[in-house]
Amino acid sequence: MDEHAALKKCLLRLRRLGAIPAGAQALERRMPAAARALRATVVAEVPALAVGGADFKAERDQHAAAHLREICRLMAGGALGDFEFVREHARLRAEQRFPLEAALHAYRCGHQVLSRWMRAATLTVNRRRQSQSVSAVADFSIEYTNAISATMTAAYVEHARELAEAEGDRRTDLLNALLSGQDTADGRVAQLLKRAGYLEPRQSFCVALVQSTDPLEMQSAPRVQRIVDAVNDVVRPAKARTLIGIRNHVVTAVFAHTRRQSGWTAPSAGLADRLRPLLLTLGPAVLVGLSRDQPSVNSIPRALSEATAALDCASVAERVQQFDTLPLRRLLLHGSRESVRDALPVWVSQFAEADLKANGALSATLRAYADADMNLIRAARTLALHPNTLYSRMQRIKTLTGHNCQCYHSLTELLLVVDCYAAH
Repeated sequence: MDEHAALKKCLLRLRRLGAIPAGAQALERRMPAAARALRATVVAEVPALAVGGADFKAERDQHAAAHLREICRLMAGGALGDFEFVREHARLRAEQRFPLEAALHAYRCGHQVLSRWMRAATLTVNRRRQSQSVSAVADFSIEYTNAISATMTAAYVEHARELAEAEGDRRTDLLNALLSGQDTADGRVAQLLKRAGYLEPRQSFCVALVQSTDPLEMQSAPRVQRIVDAVNDVVRPAKARTLIGIRNHVVTAVFAHTRRQSGWTAPSAGLADRLRPLLLTLGPAVLVGLSRDQPSVNSIPRALSEATAALDCASVAERVQQFDTLPLRRLLLHGSRESVRDALPVWVSQFAEADLKANGALSATLRAYADADMNLIRAARTLALHPNTLYSRMQRIKTLTGHNCQCYHSLTELLLVVDCYAAH
């Protein structure tokens, strides 16, 4: 299907009316005035085209003049081209991140100017068929605007996608270089980091890992993108350089901020401490692990390890976990989880089965007794139980495990085993 069939039909109609090629000279004589009118119209109607430097304004005016020359060429009998000058302009606007809608609105505003310019020129060569000529010119200006708008949109979107893919590749390379601790002595790595500003002096770095509370949702690209967008939005007040990507189905963000302006100025507040309250606003649908501040690019892999540990410790009750606020006990359990999995005592499965049947009453007894500093009366009060009932549970635990939880070392052993079993 010919994408410009309607425009070719309009040109054929103008040819039959005698406007092509007779009107070409009249169009050229009126071109300077048309260029001034076109510039005034688009600047007045599209504010985004009224601002910018001299180079931007020159590009704007040159593109308007290119349209006038193209119409003159068509009215002189030239064949319909592929609008490469429109495609080139679209690529330029995409690189400048100029809004596509503003560019299209300029075309819509210019349509009226082009129509008046062509009508005035056409009527000078065909006064006997004025109404037909006016109608043909109006149809042509509409179809011409439609054609250049469609060409502009297709080229802009295609180039914007290419730029986004290239930026995505660059961001992925940069994120991998930071998180994997690649040697900054490598010229390519050093250039990549320097260009992005990560080798500037006196910077602090930290890493955040964000995951949906339902891990299966991380398989959905739209869901992951919403999380990425949300993280970008909530951390903006921190004014930190932010690099976000997806690694192992987890949203991974590296933050950087200048901790002090010079050796004579006081350091700013900790980056992780400023980010934590912002990340809390992400809501209950995600879990977040946040590292400590790190003093150099080479320490970012350590920050990733800390954020991973913090994310593993996050839960619905404690959605944002900051590594340096985690109790040592939880860190030890996290770090030794793999090594102790096969070293758990034989009684643990029997205890777990009995605890499950009792709706967690046995493990709750152990924790309440520890929280009460091994004071049976206070623990019973916490659990709203009679002390004899609590004592009976302790005897049940001793029967299942062989450990008397009223002894400090046995209580410690029981709590560690129960926590390790729950973690694995």
